[in-house]
Amino acid sequence: MSESSPSPAGITLLELFLGFAKISVSGFGMILPWARRLIVDEKKWMTPEEFNETFSLAQFLPGPNVVNLAVVFGSRIRGAAGAVVALLGLLGPPALIATALSALYSVYGDVEILRRILTGIAAAAIGLMIVVIARMAEPLLRQGLVPGPFVLAATFLAIGVARWPLVWTLLVIAPASIALAAWWQRR
Repeated sequence: MSESSPSPAGITLLELFLGFAKISVSGFGMILPWARRLIVDEKKWMTPEEFNETFSLAQFLPGPNVVNLAVVFGSRIRGAAGAVVALLGLLGPPALIATALSALYSVYGDVEILRRILTGIAAAAIGLMIVVIARMAEPLLRQGLVPGPFVLAATFLAIGVARWPLVWTLLVIAPASIALAAWWQRR
């Protein structure tokens, strides 16, 4: 943790649980924006760079990215107990809410206004995700011209536009990006 972040000893298990519970009930589908907002902006538990590094690790691990983020962050703060508490805070409240809502949806699911509300919530979630992506890119953009965005664009074009198979694209892009990054650092 950096100097601007509170020391791990200053974050209690209760604060960790409540923080991740707040994250989990604030988002509807996309909770990464809320996780970054709470961890970086509100609580200042991490710097933007630390958050990006931790989220990168979470993406590398198998499983849902934000769940991995909670476990990695919790374990860094309070060890195994922190990982469990952060995970329970992240998954517990939504599980209870989803159970209650599913009972309500089984009765009122055919109501047209409910469908429209859910469509609006989905659009808002997409907007929040765009904002978080922009905020996460900010530290990278301060570094100046780097090869990462070009690799990202090439990957998007190969998979999203040209519709090349994911496995073959990654087998080519991964070593090429490592070689490009190594070359870029040496120049």
